[in-house]
Amino acid sequence: MADETSTPHKRGPIKSSVGSVAVQRRREHAVMVGKERREALMRTKRLCRVGVSSDSDDVPADDDMMMDEEQSVLEDQTLKAVEELKQAVGYQGKGAMQKRVNALRELRRLLSKSEYPPVEAALKAGAIHTLVQCLSFGSPDEQLLETAWCLTNIAAGKPEETKALLPALPLLIAHLGEKSSLPVAEQCAWALGNVAGEGEELRNVLLSQGALQPLSRMMLPNKGTTVRTAAWALSNLIKGPDPRAATELIRTDGVLDAILRHLKKGDEELTTEVAWVVVYLTALSNIATSILAKSDLLQILVDKLASSNSLQLLIPVLRSLGNLVAGDSYVTNNVLVAGCEITANVIQALIKCLRSEHRVLKKESAWVLSNVAAGSVEHKKLIHTSEALSILMHLLSTAPFDIRREVAYVLGNLCVAPAEGSGRPHLIVEHLVSLVGRGCLGGFIDLVRSADIEAARLGLQFIELVLRGMPNGEGPKLVEVEDGIEAMERFQFHENEDLRNMANELVDKYFGEDYGLDS
Repeated sequence: MADETSTPHKRGPIKSSVGSVAVQRRREHAVMVGKERREALMRTKRLCRVGVSSDSDDVPADDDMMMDEEQSVLEDQTLKAVEELKQAVGYQGKGAMQKRVNALRELRRLLSKSEYPPVEAALKAGAIHTLVQCLSFGSPDEQLLETAWCLTNIAAGKPEETKALLPALPLLIAHLGEKSSLPVAEQCAWALGNVAGEGEELRNVLLSQGALQPLSRMMLPNKGTTVRTAAWALSNLIKGPDPRAATELIRTDGVLDAILRHLKKGDEELTTEVAWVVVYLTALSNIATSILAKSDLLQILVDKLASSNSLQLLIPVLRSLGNLVAGDSYVTNNVLVAGCEITANVIQALIKCLRSEHRVLKKESAWVLSNVAAGSVEHKKLIHTSEALSILMHLLSTAPFDIRREVAYVLGNLCVAPAEGSGRPHLIVEHLVSLVGRGCLGGFIDLVRSADIEAARLGLQFIELVLRGMPNGEGPKLVEVEDGIEAMERFQFHENEDLRNMANELVDKYFGEDYGLDS
């Protein structure tokens, strides 16, 4: 069985000494992005979905409509609404069902109205127990929908508020079944997605209670918003750090075909949500990555990169492509073969992203290119002769630090060829001379001066290539001109032993006696 505990970074020889760091960073980055995305969506999850109800009050006309209302008044209204709901649940007379629905609707309206909803007040009043009663099987769909909607809004609150939904989780999962109406199932999926987005502990609870399979079944048909909501909930449910849920999802019958179909034919919103599912599949599970690598996914991702201008869509599509290229050697060995049309299309799509004004697209596209550049000599030549090179050179000297570091990996990998066995990588002198001649050395020396350990090591590695690889002994002179000696000497007493030894060794070997420097 393939190892599924990490996702290879596959950046090649120049990256080998810090490989484990990069793997962990990518995995942590996947989880971090999920948290940021959940926060951005949180308010949306509290608002009405157009078309679900005829209530004109459900869609706020202005985002600030509740901002002027005193919080204490809102909390008092919530306490009253919960009490009225309790009374409605206990009422058995004529019009009991409509009485319950009206009470639920009022509570949901209060939980939806404010940027700081009165969730705490609702919980203190005992809302969860009553809402669980309203989820009982056999209840009318309108009641189930309003109940799940209330729980969705509570789940979008603070961590301790989200955890309060634990008693309701089994019934929310049960109402995902085929016997439930689509609006009810979708709203329950929405609530569960908010719960799953809160953290690993609650994700594990949902997985242990069997939430994955019914959510994955909701992905299979072409049901518009239902599929989109299910995909959003699944992306929260599988996002790790444990890869088992991602592996189980991709192995579920019909899921792979559904992912490819929705990515290819879905509208922009649906495609975006499904692309985030692919991000977590390829970031966390090598098994999922291998399965996806052998499908049509790569071509679909490249087509989306080339045709879309939506940042919301391009980010997960690009990140999925990067994880795919980094995570399975099958892609570069059998799909991204230099000279093939798809490889040229990948390079062109990445060039488009490098030229974007959006920081994330530049950084992620550079990361993808660094992994392509870690492939065969033919892959390196393809990048070196493309429009990407001039863009990369410009970014190395002008971009924010995190982008410059990713760009440096691309340029460094262009200069080394894979070695046989575990030997030292072979230099591609032609590429090294070309890059140094175009002025890249200063950018790498700037990385050496940075406080970032990974970047400093990368800078030192490239300086070593220059020192030992430039023809006619030009390497030491070039490094000296660029103040590279000073940059290396700063590591003489560095706390990182590897960097200290590496820098001192370079100074000793290339500058010690000839240049009269103390090492």
